[in-house]
Amino acid sequence: MKRGMLGILGMLGGLCWLALAAATVQAEADCIGCHSEVSPGMVRDWQVSAHADNDVGCAECHGSGHATAEDYRQAILPDERVCGECHGEQFEQFSHGKHNFGWTSLNAIPATHMAPDELIEGGRGCGGCHNMGIKTEAQKKELKAKGYRYQNNSCDECHTRHAFSRKEALNPRACQQCHMGYDHPQWEMWSSSKHGMRWFAKQNGDLPEGAAAPSCQTCHMVDGNHHNETAWGFLGVRLPLPDDPQAAADRVTILKALGVLDPATGQPTPILDAVKAVRMAKLDQASWQKERDKMLKVCGRCHSASYAKEQLDMGDAIMSKADRLMAEAIETVAGLYKDGLIKKPAAYPANYPFLLTFMHTNGAAWDKDLDKLSYIDQVLVQMYMKHRMRAYQGFFHVNPDYAYWYGWNEMTKDLGEIKELARTMRAQHSE
Repeated sequence: MKRGMLGILGMLGGLCWLALAAATVQAEADCIGCHSEVSPGMVRDWQVSAHADNDVGCAECHGSGHATAEDYRQAILPDERVCGECHGEQFEQFSHGKHNFGWTSLNAIPATHMAPDELIEGGRGCGGCHNMGIKTEAQKKELKAKGYRYQNNSCDECHTRHAFSRKEALNPRACQQCHMGYDHPQWEMWSSSKHGMRWFAKQNGDLPEGAAAPSCQTCHMVDGNHHNETAWGFLGVRLPLPDDPQAAADRVTILKALGVLDPATGQPTPILDAVKAVRMAKLDQASWQKERDKMLKVCGRCHSASYAKEQLDMGDAIMSKADRLMAEAIETVAGLYKDGLIKKPAAYPANYPFLLTFMHTNGAAWDKDLDKLSYIDQVLVQMYMKHRMRAYQGFFHVNPDYAYWYGWNEMTKDLGEIKELARTMRAQHSE
């Protein structure tokens, strides 16, 4: 009797499982049937994906709340944690890497809040790339309230929906989407360097299969590790200060213009806390050395250790020389602020040049008729954000043209223009 009962229970369990499986298959078919009309590209991508091959369907990521055209907002838009349920190692690596700080760092920069929402939350400007980063529930709720419900995940920046292809994310063109343009033209620098040239040559079959052809991922996401960082970071400043007195003074000047140090006292400001929170700069020797050693190891896969160290040391030296130009320009403009020839914009933290405004209106809202950047300030910001970036990043990316013509040479022109503008302003003021 007992065995008979167990058999019946087992059979019922099996029938329940079959019924559930049948319901799941039907639900999947319903999703595909509808979305083949509404969003056919998404369906085609999913059908050729590893998810489809492994029976990972719509409900696993989007839940089962959405069943009709009217209730589409019930579909869950998965965040990185959902991806992490299956890809735990990658999620853990990503959560500790610099990409995870994209959204936080964007919102920590004052200029962000002077730009139109469509460019930030809407993802057609800075927010299109700086969407990267695990968001809090409060941040997601705020985005959803504004109607920007698709800025929810970072994984799909490189593994694009709904194919989520590993091979796609390993292509350096996946990095091109964000790492290009005004203040971080890494794609342009890499693709026109010897490293990039060899990668394209290999793609065309002009190099043997075993030939070295480093891509972005080769150096910055070694063996697929999603914890990516660099020694110098985006701002190109770090602590402790160098031993050389002039180099130390120049870096202090730049830190003041970034708002990290108070121009009057030299003491840290609240902006330093924001920089710390998103690791925008290395603030001790150990953390900088850790990333430098990692890069030396990467370079050592192709080059001798002595050659790699020599090249990176030269990059550090170029940064110091570029900082000399930058500091001289900042001090020139700072003198105009001090003497009252430039009025302090309302959003500036101090009566001093402020590089983190970029080129935006200096006020509480982008569309109000508020103070604008003076022209000499615009040249200064361009010198830092555009040309200094090219000078040092071009060197580290082994691109002579970017390091010199688009970087160093343009910095010297900026400095000359700033000095001439300052001379003219002072002459006009004295008349």
